[in-house]
Parts: sequence; C-alpha cells; structure tokens
Amino acid sequence: MENTIYASLNRQAGLMSEMRAIANNIANASTTGFRKEGVVFAEHVKALGGGEPSLSMAMASGRLVNLEQGGLKRTGGTFDLAIEGDGFFMVQTPSGQQLTRAGNFTPSPEGELVTADGYPVLDTGGSPIPVPPGTRSFAVAQDGTLSADGTPVAQIGLFAASDPSQLIHAGDNRFSTTTPPQPLEGGRIFQGFLEDSNVAPVTEIARMIEVQRAYEMGQSFLDKEDARIRAVIQSMTR
Repeated sequence: MENTIYASLNRQAGLMSEMRAIANNIANASTTGFRKEGVVFAEHVKALGGGEPSLSMAMASGRLVNLEQGGLKRTGGTFDLAIEGDGFFMVQTPSGQQLTRAGNFTPSPEGELVTADGYPVLDTGGSPIPVPPGTRSFAVAQDGTLSADGTPVAQIGLFAASDPSQLIHAGDNRFSTTTPPQPLEGGRIFQGFLEDSNVAPVTEIARMIEVQRAYEMGQSFLDKEDARIRAVIQSMTR
C-alpha cells in the first residue's frame, strides 16, 4: 500500500476520534460540571531519502480536557456546591480517588456527604466528610468549611492534577489521574449553586460540521486513489 493511503487512513482515524469527542461534548452540554474535551493531533515527518520528498503523517495522539470555568446556577440546595476558579472536589470510588466539578451532593444514611452515586466526598486530608444527623442547619463557607448548627465539622477539599493533561475521563463526569491529586488553595466554594457544563453547543456543532467536511474530503481522496490503483492494475494485466 502506498504512503499516501497510509497517511490518509491515519488522518481519517484521527478525525473520527475528534468527531466522537465533539458528539460527547454536545451530549453533555447540560450536564452539571462537565468539562469538554478536544483531540490533540501530532505530525510525524520522516525523510525518505533518494531525492524523494519527506513523508508527513498526522495522528490523534490523545485528548485534552478544557478546564475553562462554567457558569454558576443558583439552586438554593443546602448541599449543592459550586467551585469558582481552579480545582475539583475529590471523591472516593471503588476504582480509587477521582475528581469532579459536579457538586450536587447529599447526606447519606451513614452521616457522610456523598455524590449522587453514593461515593463519599473527601475533605482536605482525604477523609470522608461527616454530616451529623439531627442538625438543623448546615453552612459552607467559601473556603470549604462545613458548619453544623454553627460548629465547624470539616473542610471540603479542593484538589488539582499536577498536570492537566493527565486527567482521564472515568465516566459519570469524574476524572482519574496518573499521579495523586494535590491539595489546592485559592478556589472558592459557593453553597446553593451548581456549575454548568462549559460546552458551547453552537461552537461544537460548527466544529462538527468542519470535521465532517474534512472527513468527507479525505474519503473522496481515498476513493479516487483506489480507483487509480485499480485502473493501473487492470491496464497491466490486459
């Protein structure tokens, strides 16, 4: 198979990966705290020698999570929390500690603050956050301090990946990291708010159209190249 076909097939595979990422972004445009993703392309250039031009091949080398702030929406919920600035909430899952920006939490029957999936939310020290039963009122300060009837009981932790490129979508709007998340200072937590997705649907749809057109152009090239090779083979076998 010729180098041009190899290069085109790699490009097509990368465009298909980007199309899937865009479709996932659009599907989660209204998901609380969702972070959109994009595909990172890398170009590999190799000298062929013998006076031949170099071979350039584009490949989708990975995905990058966009950490742009989403809008804050007031809900009034006691345990609805939103982060302004950098950082993530950290939760304990069966697969290990994971990060999320979705702050729609609730108290569990065991007296702990948990996610909608029932996973414990962790404090600054990495321990579950207690929610004392029978408490009449809860308040969360902007530094994450949780008070029950005016008495501080825990501080909700904010964490960040040491390298944002290490964030891996783990499903259900959570991220895992290849290295342990680090405590983060400077972010602010707002009680009674949730953060919207940072997906701009119109922008994503426009990008989807561009990628689709690029894919169609690549497919048209492959079809023409296939027809050319068939014609050459037929002419040589007559």
